[in-house]
Amino acid sequence: MKPLIFALGLAATLLAASLAAQSPRWAGDWPNTDFDNRTVDLSEIRSGGVPRDGIPSVENPAFLHAAQETRLEGAEPVVTLALPGETPRAYPIRYLTWHEIVNDTVGGRPVAVTFCPLCNSALAFDRRVGDRVLEFGVSGNLRNSDLVMYDRQTESWWQQATGEGIVGEMAGVDLAEIPIWMESWDSFRSAYPEGLVMDQPDARRPYGRNPYVGYDSAARPFLYAGEDPPHGIDPLARVVRVGDRAWPLERLARAGEITEAGVTISWASGKVSALDTARISEGRDVGQIRVRDGQGRDVVHDVMFAFAFHAFWPEGAWMRGD
Repeated sequence: MKPLIFALGLAATLLAASLAAQSPRWAGDWPNTDFDNRTVDLSEIRSGGVPRDGIPSVENPAFLHAAQETRLEGAEPVVTLALPGETPRAYPIRYLTWHEIVNDTVGGRPVAVTFCPLCNSALAFDRRVGDRVLEFGVSGNLRNSDLVMYDRQTESWWQQATGEGIVGEMAGVDLAEIPIWMESWDSFRSAYPEGLVMDQPDARRPYGRNPYVGYDSAARPFLYAGEDPPHGIDPLARVVRVGDRAWPLERLARAGEITEAGVTISWASGKVSALDTARISEGRDVGQIRVRDGQGRDVVHDVMFAFAFHAFWPEGAWMRGD
């Protein structure tokens, strides 16, 4: 037993040394974050190359009536948020690409609309946790190439792809997700001619330009060291995630509409990729989808890259139709 005891002791010593080396690295920039409270190994988190708030989130965005918007091209992607009883809002990806998080309030409901370009993940969350209203920023860190957000109230870290608190006081807390979908600007203004669209933020950014030219055609994701998806699926292929199931977008494009596992997913052409050409409006057509339940209600979902689905849902189901 002595070799086993020695090995366990050595492993514990190495782990302690590893954590001791990691914590000061983070603690200098995050003195108010409780690194002892976490749901993930700190070694999984790495710098994305920018400091905290180096990618500035947007607070209290301004909006225009859809008819007033003149900068967007028809096939450009926007994120649509249509809360019951409220005027639908469009959040252009040309702005989310450079800001990644928009802290907004819609009908008195605090929401965060988020987009991680490296995972093509667009999700919206309710910013309330108990009696607290949180405001989110970009930490500058990544996990599985996905945006790690933080809240300014507790400086806890949150995983954008899952909405889960992973480090700090809020570790283990799940944000409530809100159904949104990504569609073309033409599709939004046709469906909601009286809708609102987020105005251009007051920041010096080349809006309409894509800083990730050719990313969704690359061989490997950026800063990702995990496994490739199974079944020979390309890591940067788009999939529609509903819960722990993923439908390849390629299958949906062929079928047009699929009803499975309690949802109906429809596909239509007309929306370009924001991660293809230098000008977002000139990207290739990757189509747009809606996900509804049996009563026709919109369902929380994400259109993300296959590698990210596999990284965060390693036991998830691949809905390949075979």
